[in-house]
Amino acid sequence: MNKNPLYYAKILLFGEYGIINDSQGLSIPYDFYRGAFKQSDALEGKSEKSNTSLKKYFQYLKELQESGEIIAPLDLISLEADIEAGFYFDSSIPEGYGVGSSGALCAAIYDKYAVNRIDPDTDIDKNSIVELKKILGQMESYFHGKSSGLDPLICYLKLPVLISSKEELGTVALPKPGQGKGAIFLLNSGQPGETQPMVNIFMEKMKNHGFRNVMKEEFTKYNDACIQAFLKGDTKPLFSNLKKLSHLVFEYFTPMIPSSVHELWKKGIETNAYYLKLCGSGGGGFVLGFTLDYEKAQTMLQGHQPELIHRF
Repeated sequence: MNKNPLYYAKILLFGEYGIINDSQGLSIPYDFYRGAFKQSDALEGKSEKSNTSLKKYFQYLKELQESGEIIAPLDLISLEADIEAGFYFDSSIPEGYGVGSSGALCAAIYDKYAVNRIDPDTDIDKNSIVELKKILGQMESYFHGKSSGLDPLICYLKLPVLISSKEELGTVALPKPGQGKGAIFLLNSGQPGETQPMVNIFMEKMKNHGFRNVMKEEFTKYNDACIQAFLKGDTKPLFSNLKKLSHLVFEYFTPMIPSSVHELWKKGIETNAYYLKLCGSGGGGFVLGFTLDYEKAQTMLQGHQPELIHRF
C-alpha cells in the first residue's frame, strides 16, 4: 500500500461528455479535498454511515469475485475483517459535486486490498494505465451504473492524466502556476447532482443526428484546442476556445447546467469576465470557471463561494 494513505479529489478540467464521444480529456488531482481509511470502536454519525456503506459495497465486490467477473482479485477476507473491526472512509470530498468522492474510495480499496496491485510508483506505463482504468471502472460501476474508471484512476495515481482516446491515455505535466491575475476556480451550485440521470440525458441526445454532429464538429474541436492551449500555457487561444465551448454547452447542455448558475453562466459569456463550464456530469455540484481577472470575477460572483484551483 502507498506510504501516503490519503486519496485526493479530482477535477476534470476538460472533456466532460466529450470523452464518452472520444474527444480528449484532461483530469487533475485536487488535494484540497481528500479521504483516508480510519478505524473506530465507537462508530457514530458520519463514520457509522460510511461503515454501513462499506458493508454494502463489500457485498457487491464479493458477488463480482464469486461470479468470476472481477478483473482484479481483491483480498476480501481482510476487507471484511477490517469493516467488522470498525473501518470507515473519512472523506472531506463532497458527494454529488463532480470531484470524485466514489473515485477516491475505489482507489483506496484497490490500493489496500488488490492481490496483484499495479504499483503507481514503479509499474506505470501506457498499458498499465489502461489496465488500471478498466479495473477501477469496474469497481466504480457500483456507484454510477457505468464508470469510465477515470475518476478513481486520477485519485490512485495522484497525477494529471491526458486522455487522447478510450485506449490512449497517459500522465502529463501541467504548466506551473503563475503569479498573474488569471485563474481557474470552482463555483458551488449549492446542490448535489447525480451522474447517472445526466449521462442518460446525454445518451438520449446522442440519438439525434444534429446533436451528434455538434459533438463531432464543434465540441471536440473547441475542447481539444482548450487542452492544447492550456498545456502550452497559451492563454489567448485558451480563452477564445473557452468562450465557444461555454456558449456551446449553454445552448446544447441546458439540462446539465444547475439552475442556480444559469444566469451567471450567461453573464460570463456576455461580459467576457469569466467563462463557466461543467465539472463532471453537471446537474448540480460544482461548475468550473476560467478568468483572466480573478478579483473581478470574485466580485461578480459574490455569494457563490468561488474556490481557487490554479493561477495563470
